[in-house]
Amino acid sequence: MKSTKQRDPAITSRMMAAVKNKDSKAELALRSRLWAAGLRYRKHYRGLPGRPDIVFPGTRVAVFVDGDFWHGNAWRLRGLQSLADLFPTRTDWWVQKIERNMVRDQEVTWSIMEAGWTVLRYWESHILDDPDGVAREIIDTVRGKKRSV
Repeated sequence: MKSTKQRDPAITSRMMAAVKNKDSKAELALRSRLWAAGLRYRKHYRGLPGRPDIVFPGTRVAVFVDGDFWHGNAWRLRGLQSLADLFPTRTDWWVQKIERNMVRDQEVTWSIMEAGWTVLRYWESHILDDPDGVAREIIDTVRGKKRSV
């Protein structure tokens, strides 16, 4: 059953302002492990569509850390039946917004791959659950590729 009670817009505004679009806990955890492993990278790289969170230009590997809420995974984490169940108010607007983000993610991924790059995408929750495992996957990918000329 959907709630009809509206949240105070000032509270919503404060909550949304607190959402980070870079340097999240997951991103920092991942970057610290990559740095400790001796990998050097670029952050929030403007040279590619979508501004990947971590980029290894020499081996042409781009890494995205996708936030669960904004990129469409939060409803699964909460055990809901659908994305719409996540939003008690303005359901259609929110579902369209998140679905647009998901489509854009796919378009960005394909665009970068068509340019000859390897694209790795991870949910923030996956990184926070297993930062060492995710870092190992990235390290193996970067070290397994030949440096481009």
